[in-house]
Amino acid sequence: MSKYKAIDLFAGIGGIRLAFQMAFKDDIEFVFSSEIYDKAIKVYEANFGERPHGDITKIDPKQIPDHDILLAGWPCQSFSIAGRKEGLNDPRGNLFYEIANILKEKRPYAFLLENVWYLKSHDKGKTFNTIMKVLKDDLKYYVYYDVLNAKYYGVPQNRSRLFIVGFKEPIEFKFPSPSTEILPLKTILQKNVPAKYYISERRLNGLRAHRKRHEEKGHGFGFRIIDAEGVANTLVKSNMGKDLNLIIDKPSPTSYEPKSRKIGSPNSEGIRRLTPEEWKRLMGFPSWFKIPLADTFAYNVLAESVVVPLVEKIAYQMKEAMEKRKLKGNVLDLFEILDKTANGE
Repeated sequence: MSKYKAIDLFAGIGGIRLAFQMAFKDDIEFVFSSEIYDKAIKVYEANFGERPHGDITKIDPKQIPDHDILLAGWPCQSFSIAGRKEGLNDPRGNLFYEIANILKEKRPYAFLLENVWYLKSHDKGKTFNTIMKVLKDDLKYYVYYDVLNAKYYGVPQNRSRLFIVGFKEPIEFKFPSPSTEILPLKTILQKNVPAKYYISERRLNGLRAHRKRHEEKGHGFGFRIIDAEGVANTLVKSNMGKDLNLIIDKPSPTSYEPKSRKIGSPNSEGIRRLTPEEWKRLMGFPSWFKIPLADTFAYNVLAESVVVPLVEKIAYQMKEAMEKRKLKGNVLDLFEILDKTANGE
């Protein structure tokens, strides 16, 4: 019995790959990956022992190895609420068509695509309808989609994402059901956190002034202190992401390391940022997963990854559905033969 062959597009630090390896165990082999961000590539290489290929727009789909499963969490900035919302008119949104071209050329049996939840309603649904038309009408895949929130799948983070799953034939597939048990933030917090993660009194005063200005304008912008019994807000790239997830963790340190004294004394209320390790836990990465980057870059690559336990559950459901159809080994090869015959090859 042969392994499922998979490719990992827009791979980031490898969250989707890791999830599928955990769900499929020894039954999956990754034959290709691509990523362009150097910091993400460094993390990917440190954990998977291989360096992803570069810009997928410069790679001919014919040169990509044959595979059974295509995985892609393509860049979401053009669909994000925080972005300019240009959708498929934005070059980053157009990366969807790179995925479509590979699906057309290589005809994998299954795929998983991931993006922000807002994609579903972008441009009054026109963008999503275009994507569905390409996948279902043009490429003839049977498609399932849903918006799932990570807080119901094993991590204390309020993070909703759109997942699109497709198969080459009708198949009994269901997305994983949400859990009724939501873990509290306190379950992932570290102890004895270094002083550098406690914000200074000067910085805290600035954050309060910033939020007050926006409140006076009727806006909801500003820092947030999270209750350890609750869940974290969505982790996002930039300082805003860190400021939306402050916690109180007393006692406050009395001073910073000498190199950091220029930013002022630590605040007296015990307010600190979450650490990169805590962000890693909020994204569901195992303790052994290495992120050999400075804090700033660690925050960035984690914010742009996926919640591993959630994707693992989707991957397991996909595997179960395919196993029921007995689509391994020679049967998968048969579908490839049928495709080539239909195309006159």
